Amino acid sequence: MFVLADDLTGAAETAAALMSPGRPARIALSVPVAAAALVVTDLDSRHHPRAFDLVREALAHAGDRRVFVKVDSLLRGDVAATVAACLDAPVVFAPALPSAGRTVVGGVPYVHGVPLRETRAWRAEPRPAPATVAEALGDVPWVHVPVGADLPAVLPAVLAAGRVAVCDAETDADLDAIVAATLGGPARLIGSGGLATALGRALNAGRPSATGSLSLDAGSRAPGSGSAHLNAGSRVPGSGSARLDSAAVSGSCAASPANGRLLVVVGTAEPGAAEQVRLLVEHGFTHVTLRPPGAAVTGPDAVGPGFAHVTAGPPPPPTADPGTAAARVRDALTSGPVVLTVSGPALTRALAEVVREALGETPADLVLTGGETARRVLDALGVRELIPLDQVHHGAVHSRTPQGHSVVTRPGSFGTTDSLLRIATHLNPDLRPNSDSDLKG
Repeated sequence: MFVLADDLTGAAETAAALMSPGRPARIALSVPVAAAALVVTDLDSRHHPRAFDLVREALAHAGDRRVFVKVDSLLRGDVAATVAACLDAPVVFAPALPSAGRTVVGGVPYVHGVPLRETRAWRAEPRPAPATVAEALGDVPWVHVPVGADLPAVLPAVLAAGRVAVCDAETDADLDAIVAATLGGPARLIGSGGLATALGRALNAGRPSATGSLSLDAGSRAPGSGSAHLNAGSRVPGSGSARLDSAAVSGSCAASPANGRLLVVVGTAEPGAAEQVRLLVEHGFTHVTLRPPGAAVTGPDAVGPGFAHVTAGPPPPPTADPGTAAARVRDALTSGPVVLTVSGPALTRALAEVVREALGETPADLVLTGGETARRVLDALGVRELIPLDQVHHGAVHSRTPQGHSVVTRPGSFGTTDSLLRIATHLNPDLRPNSDSDLKG
């Protein structure tokens, strides 16, 4: 298989969804060159002005392999350019991620039942969230395919007309049905990690779907955009195949040994990050904060939104100097695990510099949250390839690097309150709370 992703955490999420003992994966952080049954390439294109060109250039390496393209389930990034770059083949687009409460109904994206545009999911983006999937696609020609449509009959007609099939999905079974109707045909699947997981279930079932596969003759591509809606027919059943569990995935690769130094880097602006960091501090992590140059050094915002109350005592003194932050991290790592946070936006490159200076040439155990943060840190460390091992929880993927680092990447918007603690304990099972009292939160 040949997989493209617009950011690193999405690439890792997709690799974990599709890999198996018989289908080992490699994650490439550059033009795909790795020789593996499953190659997942992080194009780092989510906010790149040349997203269309990056996708087209990468597709030239696909050959005759099955293609899957991972995009953000919240439709961030240049979705229109990514989809348009794939239109030299039929395209089925399903961005829903039901396991995270992200659904598409009537062509409208929802987050836990609230229209995406009415949520704060795009608060860090420079423009408002799209009200519909069609808005995110811009001038790309499309046809809406509702839940319940007779997919084996509908999809060939839509794709033969040169339109992108924009599929609703409210459940994992809906995504299974989309995959079942496309297996065996030439369509390229574009969507979230939910669609990748459905594809993994189908591929690992080891048998064709009972609903049949999509087969169509190449037709002429219709110009212009389409907004026709299809009448719903009977629901196509899901593939019913079992979810690939982490034990099966981890069995395909050798375990990654602990390196003795554990550093968690939180580069996300998600509101829940502070509570996740608090749990780490309760388990003995030293908290180091990097602030933007010129920002206030006192008050509750000095250590970032919500981080002022991570510890019972005074908040850790923030610093705007990456060198000073790196020295603090390096010194703290000699006595225990460290969590590095930021107190402002646009600090990912500075975070990467801090990590590089703090670690030097010695491998470490790393937890990197947020696709941009993860990519910048690994770039700074000279990492060009990841070998995925297993998944701590959905989206939190454990990999190793050729340099010996053990790395867990996780999207910034994923995970419950104990997410970072679960990841840290996965890497270091000896972590214990600072007191015998029960953990709060």
